[in-house]
Amino acid sequence: MTEQNVRWGILAPGGIAAQFAGDLSLVPGAELAAVGSRRQETATAFAERFGFARAHGSYADLAADPDVDVVYIATPHAFHAEAAHLCIEAGKSVLVEKPITLDLPSAAQLVAHAREKNVFLMEAMWMRFNPAIRKIAELVEEGAIGWVSAIHADFGLQGPFDAEHRLRNPKLGGGALLDLGVYPINFAHLIMGAPASVQSWAHLTPERVDENTGILMGWEPGAVGALTCSINGQSRNNATITGTDGRIELPEGFFVPRSFTVHRPESDPEVFDLDFPGHGYQFEAAEVQRCLQAGELESPLMSHATTLELMTLLDTIREEIGVAY
Repeated sequence: MTEQNVRWGILAPGGIAAQFAGDLSLVPGAELAAVGSRRQETATAFAERFGFARAHGSYADLAADPDVDVVYIATPHAFHAEAAHLCIEAGKSVLVEKPITLDLPSAAQLVAHAREKNVFLMEAMWMRFNPAIRKIAELVEEGAIGWVSAIHADFGLQGPFDAEHRLRNPKLGGGALLDLGVYPINFAHLIMGAPASVQSWAHLTPERVDENTGILMGWEPGAVGALTCSINGQSRNNATITGTDGRIELPEGFFVPRSFTVHRPESDPEVFDLDFPGHGYQFEAAEVQRCLQAGELESPLMSHATTLELMTLLDTIREEIGVAY
């Protein structure tokens, strides 16, 4: 890595990797170094499509590439840990797509490995780096809507999905919680921190993954959070933070907002417009580069402690609703 450029590798060139690769062109100093896939022809086609310098026909070859500084891991959830360990062992910095692993023990092992090897590791919860989300957190911290009393957020996809679909496959970490529920949970956690109480209920598919899940959180001295996720119905996919002096409303697609509105009593609504090009992955990539240039091994915006706290929440919820991988 030079002072100007960070050399990126992408492991598992699927749909989300394509969006991430496209957004890398918006990040100053991002060098498209290499792609790694289980099939050489897939890696080559992806590299040619986005302008990566090299294509590797195995994950191991990508991890061993001396001209790669950081690897973005975009496999399905169930394979995050294996791929991340491979890259960490090779001395590569790693950005792992959310959720970082399937459970807390495997996430803790990954964090420990990165610390042992003295390499950067971050979970790719892109929502936390979005300019609108960061502005909202700043406004709440400043007391713009008073004391926060409630958070509502939902994320639902139109189903039904076939039994063979990855969203219904427990071996792939299927279900609404890990794919969709992580967004409402991260949103609530970002604003309020870890809850004092969590209660959950879900309807499960025949494969025993959750298809419709409700989560009620409580924080001292009295705030509540009502969160839902679903793979059997298109919900509004929006979010609201209610406070004693107003509320903040995020529109549909709250997990990648380009605007939001602040409502206060006896005042006109105040719209914050923070539009941007691309899909929104560039902001987490820029933070990774900032950390690497500064010699930081984790980001203060998505620290190891935050990831492990969130994985603890997810494990608690899964135990309550009866989902195991």
